[in-house]
Amino acid sequence: MSPLARRATALLVVLPLIAVLTVVSDHRFAAPPGPARDAPTAMVAMGDSTMSGEGAGSYEPGTDGENGNWCHRSLRATINRTTVAGIDKTFNLACSGANSEQVGLTDKLQNTEQSQAKRLAAIARVNRVAVIVVAVGANDDPRFSDVLNRCVQAWFERGADCTATLSDDWRGRVDRMVPKVERALRDIRSVMDAEGYTQRSYSLVVQSYASPVASSVPADLQNLAGCPLRTADMAWVRDTGVGVLAKGIQTAANRVDARYLDLTRAGAKHEACTGGGKPESEWFTRLTVDFDGLRDQDRASHALQESFHPNARGHEQVGRCLSEFLATTAKTAACVVDDKGALKAVANPTAD
Repeated sequence: MSPLARRATALLVVLPLIAVLTVVSDHRFAAPPGPARDAPTAMVAMGDSTMSGEGAGSYEPGTDGENGNWCHRSLRATINRTTVAGIDKTFNLACSGANSEQVGLTDKLQNTEQSQAKRLAAIARVNRVAVIVVAVGANDDPRFSDVLNRCVQAWFERGADCTATLSDDWRGRVDRMVPKVERALRDIRSVMDAEGYTQRSYSLVVQSYASPVASSVPADLQNLAGCPLRTADMAWVRDTGVGVLAKGIQTAANRVDARYLDLTRAGAKHEACTGGGKPESEWFTRLTVDFDGLRDQDRASHALQESFHPNARGHEQVGRCLSEFLATTAKTAACVVDDKGALKAVANPTAD
């Protein structure tokens, strides 16, 4: 074949391809999902009061009762005390009082805010989300805050230990909670899938709860000046309540292939009132009353809201442990107090 014939044949092949590419280029395709390549990396906190920063003070404007929003997101919250290499931005979506439904995908508002999972979608669209940390479940069937409130009431009434009536049904409450937490976590996975993420492109961490009280409270603080709770009730919360709750949360985490951080013993020897005359050694708030709020009709019902939650020191310690955990590839770990009195993340911890 002559050179001229070869060129003619090549043109016959190339020209149709050029025509196809021209047609394709004239059609607008939607941009692929996921953030831009140069998007800032982000870490996101989701869940309830233990993640929002309840008890730590320094609440973000707009979340301290303004217009009915009591999310109490603190600038001192755990997520703001967590350090992860390469993270540019941190978002706290957690809200005091939130349950699993409000963390997942729902049209219902909570504290005037839309679903946390829906808000996560907006963040994941313009930021490269690398870490999502979730604490949720206690406000579902277990209603852990109500348990503590009932125990305070039992102290006032001088009746039977409040936890005596809870023990028989506690495991059942936790069992009913598990599928709800699992559903919320699956909603988070679904949101991330829809935004173009693979499960390997981000770390989803689920953490359990620490006991805010212990039976070692001095007798002179088992009153309105500190912790108006019976010794047997505090022992049940620490030795039974949070442990059963943690197992349920871990079950939900395992079902969605999330990482799990156990906090059941994170407050050991630093629970509310255990410091006696040295409250600065405690990582949880004692009975806390907003006396100014009591004089305001709109705030009065929230005057005790901070009670028995991690304080700023507690959030700092959990943030330290979470930072250590996120620096590893471990699937599970627990936060325990080391010999220097600080929290650290350990694998397969031994019992006290």
